[in-house]
Amino acid sequence: MESVLLVTGGSRGIGAATALLAARKGYAVAVNYSANSLAADEVVRQIRAAGGTAITVQADVADEAQVLAMFEKVDAKLGRLTALVNNAGVVDSTQRVEEQSLARWRRMFEINVYGTLLCAREAVRRMSARHGGSGGAIVNLSSVAAVLGAPGQYVDYAAAKGAVDVFTVGLAREVAAEGIRVNAVRPGIIDTEIHASGGQPGRAQRLAPQIPMQRPGTAQEIASAIVWLLSEDASYTTGALLDVNGGR
Repeated sequence: MESVLLVTGGSRGIGAATALLAARKGYAVAVNYSANSLAADEVVRQIRAAGGTAITVQADVADEAQVLAMFEKVDAKLGRLTALVNNAGVVDSTQRVEEQSLARWRRMFEINVYGTLLCAREAVRRMSARHGGSGGAIVNLSSVAAVLGAPGQYVDYAAAKGAVDVFTVGLAREVAAEGIRVNAVRPGIIDTEIHASGGQPGRAQRLAPQIPMQRPGTAQEIASAIVWLLSEDASYTTGALLDVNGGR
């Protein structure tokens, strides 16, 4: 049976690198995107060109109706889900907490937390032995910010990723006897486009001197950790929060 993987936020950065690597390992991949269909199409084109199976699925993970429709499309096009990477996430511009708005916090938690919970819930409904599933693996994307707190930058983002960490541990224990493993990867400073979306396109290189390894990580380095956690090589690993941060 072919392993079926959904990668949220799979059109760029860590998500795209994960989709491409997983496809090379034999997964059929659903590449989720919110708005950038061209980027998602290009990831799928690369997978298919290498002989793999892939589709695009549009959905804003903060919208329950869109998430339900996305999972139904994956069911219909690829079959029963066996792996999920909750990668979709956002940062915002650098602000102190007293400068931040409720609207900013709502967006931060709706995408980074509620989106992760919604997709995990739908994955469990398909993977769990309780629901007739054959098991599976979920990897949530957290951040070193959950440990460091991101003071003076985006404490709200750090708080959202802290919620992802606790959710990962709790869900892992809840479904461990049902054939599902749940883990999280906590990247450090990674050289992707997410910094530009927060108004700091040069952030990764600028912060390099603060990293013990003296360089930002790459999307491929994070993808390697994610795909390992999805694989049978990590068969006894669940509830783990894996730091991939250059020593930061």
